[in-house]
Parts: sequence; structure tokens; C-alpha cells
Amino acid sequence: MKKTRVVVLGGGPGGYAAAFMAADLGLETRLVDDGPNPGGVCLFRGCIPSKSLLHAARVLNEAREAEMFGIHFASPTIDLDKLRGWKNSVVSSLTGGLGQLAKQRKVDFVQGRGKLTGPHSLQVGAESIEFEHLILATGSRPIIPGPLAIESERVLDSTGALELKDIPRKLLVVGGGYIGLELGTVYQSLGSEVTVVEMLPTLLPNADRDLVRVLARRVEAIMKVLLKTRVASLKDTGKAVEVELEDEQGKRTESFDRVLISVGRRPNSENLGLETTRVQVNARGFVEIDTTGRTAEPSIYAIGDVAGDPMLAHKASHQGRVAAQAIAGQKVAFEPLAIPAVVFTDPELAWAGLTEAEAREQGLGVKIARYPWAASGRALTLGRPEGLTKLVLSDDEEERILGVGIVGAGAGELLAEGVLAMEMGAVAEDLALSIHAHPTLSETMMESAEVLSGTSTHVYKPARAARG
Repeated sequence: MKKTRVVVLGGGPGGYAAAFMAADLGLETRLVDDGPNPGGVCLFRGCIPSKSLLHAARVLNEAREAEMFGIHFASPTIDLDKLRGWKNSVVSSLTGGLGQLAKQRKVDFVQGRGKLTGPHSLQVGAESIEFEHLILATGSRPIIPGPLAIESERVLDSTGALELKDIPRKLLVVGGGYIGLELGTVYQSLGSEVTVVEMLPTLLPNADRDLVRVLARRVEAIMKVLLKTRVASLKDTGKAVEVELEDEQGKRTESFDRVLISVGRRPNSENLGLETTRVQVNARGFVEIDTTGRTAEPSIYAIGDVAGDPMLAHKASHQGRVAAQAIAGQKVAFEPLAIPAVVFTDPELAWAGLTEAEAREQGLGVKIARYPWAASGRALTLGRPEGLTKLVLSDDEEERILGVGIVGAGAGELLAEGVLAMEMGAVAEDLALSIHAHPTLSETMMESAEVLSGTSTHVYKPARAARG
């Protein structure tokens, strides 16, 4: 039996960040994962391969959009093998680099599936590991509802869609959340006729409505969107997938070459041996933790997707570092004011802190400032004036920044300023008085704050009109 101070079970962005931090703090650490290198779902089958393909999609779209200012390109030829190989090379480079970093830190990487046999022991294949503390970082997996779980190569989850085996003529995306819209964007850009089906009356139901409206106009211009519609059944005919759709008008059947199911994810909290410990799992399958990540079993911590929403890689990474610091005896807590979220569609949609709806549901008095990118010189030079920057602020003299939402080209890169502003307790005037380079999209943050006071240079809107 091997003995170690810390075992991290799961090698995704939360797991390897936790293991590396523990090692940096001088704790003997083992990292257990079934992949050949650290990286987990995010690097091998999620965040990184999808963003690689989304970049390729953006290049294709930019070539098409260039026609509006007089530049014409011949129709592209898409070499799927080379595109797939490029995507895989990005994944290999990053995961291989993480393997080297593990070695440099003297983190013992153990490949295999681990299962707890008690509060201080783990079985990995034929090997037993005894530990003082364990950090559970087992992540999540796609949900496939029972009626849609048919045996068919034509029915894909997000992992299968990222393999990019072919470009279907007609693709159905089941679910109007961020995964479905991102992968739908990829396939539409590559040439598929994409239909998106969503049971709810809106795309991205958790995002701010002002931002979603901008994205929805773009999505509906390039894809067929069916809201308040559900998929009742699927049938593989051998040549296509027959899909029974149901909406307010009744049922009908349509045929698609491929179906991508992206209706959400569930935590990987089963079959881990948690019953041999005092770890508590709630009704949704999430492991219950405190602000340091510690579970009801003092020797075991949990982080990332398995420990609750939001299921985001960067949240997991920060939680992992906090858990490792807590094990090392440091006084820490995971208590962020703002966790950023980005949908990498075209345009991108990003937000952090409270949305307007969330603030009002909490009974907070708020002021709302909106800056349309049609007034941004930089957005116009990019041919992307459809964007919007929105601030949610406290309804008092202080005007603290409670939330930031952005939709537009590069919104994900712009959001960090808003996150920092909230974490530092900034107010609207702080943004308004900070000089932003011109012409840049980041100016929209400054000018949205100026809209609130009625002094925006490029938008005439008296202060009283800026109140929510």
C-alpha cells in the first residue's frame, strides 16, 4: 500500500490545479485520472477542442463577412482530416505540457479509475493508496434523457460531436444552452443546415434577456430555432434519424442526418465508494461542502462540477487551489463575488455577478446602464455593431457594480475588467473615470458607466433615463 499526504481524484482543471498547488505547498501529492495525462474532460473532450473548432468557424465566417466591405474570397475547401488533426494537436500540446508540469512538481500521476474504500484509502486497479486527505474532482458528464438514449452512431453527445467524423447535411441540436449553441455554430459554419430545439421559451434561460436577444437575432438568421418544443422520440432508420417533435400545435416528424443531444450535465458522484465515508450527496447528485471544499468527512474535500453549480472549469480551478491551501493549514475560503461565464458563440455572450432579473428577484433596488455597440467606433470598424454592454448597479448614491453583461465580438475577453471591478468593490464612477484606449471595445465599459450619469460622449441619454 502506497501512503501519501494528498490524493486528488480527477485530473481536470480543478484536479490538476489542486494537485499542483498542494505540491507547491510542500505536500506529497498523487493525482489519479484515467487519461494519459492531466487535463480531464475540459482539455480532452470539452473546452479546448470546442474552442479550437469555434476558431476555425470564426475564420470561415469572417471570410464570408468580408464581402460587405468589398473583399471576396473563393468558396473554402474544408479538409476535415487536417482540421481534426489540428484540433487534436492543440489538445496533445496542452495535456502533454501538463504531464511535464506534474513531473517538474514531483506530483505522482497515477493513470486509472479510483474508488474509495474508506475515509483514508483509495483503490486504483490493483493498487491501494492510503492518504491523509483526498480532493474529489471527478467532474460531470452529459445527460441523455431516457427516451433519447437510443443505440445509434447518428445520435451524438458533445464528446461525439467534437470528434468531427463528418459534416452532416442536416443536424438537429437538442437543447438551446451554451454547449448546443457553440457546437451548432461550428457545424453551421462548416456547412450543415442546423435546427435547434429548446423546450423553454428562450435560448440560454439563465442569461440576461437583453444580451440573449442580441445573440438570438444572429442565431435565428443562420439556424432554425424551435422554442417551446420538445423531442418526443428518436428512431434510426438506417439512413437518417426520424425525430418526433412536439409543440403547442401538436406532434410532427422530421428527418435529420445527425442529432446532437446537449440538454445539460450531471455530476460524477456515483460509484466512487462514497458510501464508505460520511460524505453527503444532495438530491441533485452534488457533494455537499463548506467554503473550503471540505465535506462531512473531515479527510475528504470536493471541488468543481461534482460539488455544485456553476459547472465551469475556472470555478473548479480556484476551488481546487483553495482546498489545497486549506489542507496545508492556511486560512482560506472560496467566496467569490463574481464567477464569469462565457458562451463562445458568434457573437460571444458573457456575464458575471448578478443579472438584472436575479437582482430584482432578490428584491434589490437597481440601476441599469446599457451601451449599444452601434455607438462604438471600434465595433463599426470590425463590422460588428450588434453588441451591447450592460451594467447592473445598486440603486443608491454609491452605485456599486453588482453585475456586468456583454454580448458582442470578444465579449469573453472584455468581461475580466468587470469581474475585477466587482471583486475590488468598484462603483460606476470608477469605470467612468478610468481612461480606456481609443478605439477599443473596452471603451464600452467606460461609456456604459457614463450613460448612467447622462454624460456618455457617444450616446445622448439623460441620467434619469438610465435608471432601471
